[in-house]
Amino acid sequence: MSDKSAGTLAGDTPASSTIAMPKRPAGTLYRGNEGMWSWVMHRITGVAIYFFLLVHILDTALVRVSPEAYNAVINQYKTPLMGLGEIALVAAIGLHALNGLRIILIDFWSVGTKHQKLMFYIVLGLWAVLMIGFVPRQLMHIFGGGE
Repeated sequence: MSDKSAGTLAGDTPASSTIAMPKRPAGTLYRGNEGMWSWVMHRITGVAIYFFLLVHILDTALVRVSPEAYNAVINQYKTPLMGLGEIALVAAIGLHALNGLRIILIDFWSVGTKHQKLMFYIVLGLWAVLMIGFVPRQLMHIFGGGE
């Protein structure tokens, strides 16, 4: 018997122990594609809306504690910086809502997953159109161009 290791035939050389790694990790579907960015934007806008609602409930509840403090807070909301924040809020709500509709279509439309990439770009296009309609008017309101 030869000194060959068990499991090899005489004269055969052992197979190479290197295995080529896949270019993309196994088990990932989106890794940088539209679906992943949609997921990330949906989570970020959702968290931002949540914190806005939390602050909104707290500042509204302030009227019961101290009407003077409530009025002071409301006057702070009339600043240009908060006007720009309103643009960000509308942008977050619009994107979150449109992407939510996209998610519903993916879940309940039989070919939704097949067209999820196209629907992502449709969501971005609709969101851009809505923002183009809103932002100029809001900027005029903030900076005194449109009363």
